[in-house]
Amino acid sequence: MSSKLKHTVIGWSFIGISVIMICAFYFYPMVQALILSFQSGAGTNLQFVGFENYQRLLTDSTFITAVKNTFIYLIIQVPIMIILALFLSVLLNDRTLKWKGIYRTAIFLPAVTSLVGYSVIFKYLFAPEGLINTLLLKVGFISEAINWLGDPFWAKVTIILAITWRWTGYNMIFYLSALQNVDQSIYEAAKIDGASAWHQFFKITIPMLKPIILFTSITSTIGTLQLFDEVMNITKGGPGDATTTISQYIYNLSFKYTPDFGYAATVSYFIVIMIVLLSIIQFKVAGDRND
Repeated sequence: MSSKLKHTVIGWSFIGISVIMICAFYFYPMVQALILSFQSGAGTNLQFVGFENYQRLLTDSTFITAVKNTFIYLIIQVPIMIILALFLSVLLNDRTLKWKGIYRTAIFLPAVTSLVGYSVIFKYLFAPEGLINTLLLKVGFISEAINWLGDPFWAKVTIILAITWRWTGYNMIFYLSALQNVDQSIYEAAKIDGASAWHQFFKITIPMLKPIILFTSITSTIGTLQLFDEVMNITKGGPGDATTTISQYIYNLSFKYTPDFGYAATVSYFIVIMIVLLSIIQFKVAGDRND
């Protein structure tokens, strides 16, 4: 056996198992789900129906409501979270700040807490007689308890608050890591030139963090389009379908309603299509214009 062939065999022996596992547990299910999206029927009694499931999406009122709810979370929560994470990372990158390690840990901790655990806590905090209403009543911000989980508007607000609380610290860590690699002489030179803190933030920090902002925007978009745990555990999609997301609707189609795995696969591929389209848009809008 020649040396080149030997190296090739050794190389494939290292990656072969990984390639097989990825194909078996990622690509094969993706292809099967795509095939399944062209079938319909109760349970496992499926028949090929062509594009009928995709046409059904256009007239499915519950699906349309779930899409609207998901995009409300996406449009409102993701920008708030990204901006908040940016400001926190800048504040916690200050070398003169004391106890910054404690602050960083405290803000990041929600990202490693149990999804179910923190969702249940939020459910109790925002109950009619929960801690939030109690505090707001005592300080006089409200005259009567807010029905956080029973009112369509406030239920959405509760979900937005929950996912912002959990994921802001996660994104902050990326920005903080990037900021610590920025040469401080750049900021020192800007100060000498008379640049204010705001000018430094918008003219230096934001451009420096542009690739990281793009990355976190895309991952946050993907995560929001797949939002399930918070809605399922805090509001169960209610009141009515006021907080139902696309992922929860897929769950309902598969396990709550009469099982329709074909249509559930179709809704799943709608998420895939939206993720691809939104990612392309974000790359075009925020990507390197010199590419």
